Amino acid sequence: MKILCLIPARGGSKRIPQKNIKPLGGKPLIAYTIECAKKSRYINRIIVSTDDREIASVSRRYGAEVPFERPSEISQVDSTELEAFRHALGWLKENEGYVPDLIVKLFATSPFRKVESVDTAIERLLADPTADSVRSVSLCTEHPYKMWRIAGNRLTHLIPADQKPDQAHTLSYQVLPKVYVNNASIDVTRPSVIWEKGSITGREIIPLIMDDEIESHDINNPLDFELAQSMIKNL
Repeated sequence: MKILCLIPARGGSKRIPQKNIKPLGGKPLIAYTIECAKKSRYINRIIVSTDDREIASVSRRYGAEVPFERPSEISQVDSTELEAFRHALGWLKENEGYVPDLIVKLFATSPFRKVESVDTAIERLLADPTADSVRSVSLCTEHPYKMWRIAGNRLTHLIPADQKPDQAHTLSYQVLPKVYVNNASIDVTRPSVIWEKGSITGREIIPLIMDDEIESHDINNPLDFELAQSMIKNL
């Protein structure tokens, strides 16, 4: 099977300049994701989608392909993953006649992702033809029953009070239903979902629960990066 790993890595990060190639533990951040993909038993092509020439150069040095430059109009802060994926798949089909059977999306901001998790996600989608995708999630550390909006100068429930147990915001986490959050680590999807359903994941999504907090660590801001630096030293 043709299983493509697509790593979206646009330039222009505001909170951490050049985040995707910022040195972490002696090598660029994106190198960890490329190296993870190279170890997979199933992935047989690795492509980085970027608008940034320096990111492209670093990615090639660590073994990924960068066969095209992502257009600037779909590399903005408000651009969507779907736009990047449609561009990549369209370019590959038009220029190479290449159409993958599955697409594995790995973000460069998850340096501690395990190759075993990637292969498990691929295996779960291959085993279930009725599913659109597999998405990695982690247990939510902040429960939505305890979240609020501000209306005027008053707090109001994020989830209406009549849709949750009485005084749910005062209850222990142990008695509340488990809730999971995207951890921006792994998505495995079918090209048909992207083209026909206009979505990266579709609606029939198999969960891949990551219980390891280190593996789920996602770098979005300077504190996340400092924590990652500390983890690298301790691992």
